[in-house]
Amino acid sequence: MFYYVYVLQNEKNRGIYIGYTTDIKRRVREHESEKGSEWKLKYCECFSEKKIAQERERKLKQYGGAWRSLKKRIGL
Repeated sequence: MFYYVYVLQNEKNRGIYIGYTTDIKRRVREHESEKGSEWKLKYCECFSEKKIAQERERKLKQYGGAWRSLKKRIGL
């Protein structure tokens, strides 16, 4: 099983969501149905261990150097 850390951007208000999942397609659909708006997958990383994926998600959600570096790389 693989674990995915992903970044979604709301097409309407340009908001950002960072999360992790084992099924990226399902999560994007869930975000769209929960929030009632369109979310676009901007970035995704794949990990073989849940713990590593959770740590990466946590680091990105702290909006520190890891987030600034990724944001610059993917053009957000």
